[in-house]
Amino acid sequence: MSKAKAPMLWLALALAVSSCKKEETALIADDHFLLNVPNNMPAWVDDIENPLTTTGVKLGRLLFYDKRLSGNNQISCASCHQQDLAFSDGVALNNIGVSKQPLHRHAPALFNLLWANNGLFWDGGSTNLESQAFGPLTAFDEMGQDLNALEVELKAVPEYRTLFEQAFKNGITSANVVKALAQFQRTLISANSRYDKYKRKEGVVLNAHEMAGLALVEQKCKSCHAGELFTDNAYHNNGLDQSFSNEHEGIHQGRFRVSYQAADLGAFKTPSLRNVMLSAPYMHDGRFKNIDQVLDHYSEELKPSATVDKALFQNNGQLGIPLSLAEKNAVKAFLTTLTDEEFIHNKNFSNPY
Repeated sequence: MSKAKAPMLWLALALAVSSCKKEETALIADDHFLLNVPNNMPAWVDDIENPLTTTGVKLGRLLFYDKRLSGNNQISCASCHQQDLAFSDGVALNNIGVSKQPLHRHAPALFNLLWANNGLFWDGGSTNLESQAFGPLTAFDEMGQDLNALEVELKAVPEYRTLFEQAFKNGITSANVVKALAQFQRTLISANSRYDKYKRKEGVVLNAHEMAGLALVEQKCKSCHAGELFTDNAYHNNGLDQSFSNEHEGIHQGRFRVSYQAADLGAFKTPSLRNVMLSAPYMHDGRFKNIDQVLDHYSEELKPSATVDKALFQNNGQLGIPLSLAEKNAVKAFLTTLTDEEFIHNKNFSNPY
């Protein structure tokens, strides 16, 4: 979920969740959720302080689609994270929040968060999914919810009372709301694209054009879009800008606003290439409308600055990743093989209401 002009309150709430996690672990020992992770994906470790449970995942899914989580009861998490768009929203800067003001950052796609172990938000300002959720929940430009009022609303729903009592020792609390949301989001695994089936030798063959694109991605893009996740979960200045304003609490400065390390100025988190053909527009501010603009940026339009990532100096030491028109078309052909149709139609992830 994106974060824009969020109140500082969420930081305190995030710390509260972190400090009380161990006291609120799931109750039912035999309620462990069996997560199906295909064998070409990395190894994973369940969160010891918020382990996946069947009840917790079910509860998180209900909450993800419930508009009661917003202050005006008109917006759910799914309003900005739509399954058919790989849980992205299809617009550059959304303005459907409580304030009706446009956000300053683009809502990212949500999948494979099970492996998101190096910070969340575009700048890594949150350390885990539990604390991250407080940002959009409380931000006036997003869901604008008073957390005490939310607890009262949820306690008025018999099904929620039952599920919370089964999943957590102390029932309905705002901390347990975000824990349930985190459990559901960790089940959003996308690993059944044509590329995956090709890798697992499940009867899928990539054509010559797609294979040429795969080779180009391996050669020119894997320094950031690494491994089977197609992201290194790290932060890079990818040559979008030459100056970095400190307006709006410094959100245009990227990772620097969190780390205060000069090398992080203008560095934003690497998004996965998986489902990339579904998740336009692109970049942290949604400035590129289509994948062609993205490829043109990397090959011809990178802007120099002191912190531009060294991996982008590929053109005989010059800034830029050389790509001919034919090569760009091959890359696009390969990127289509990363679209996971099973993921975007999986009924376990869809609106339960």
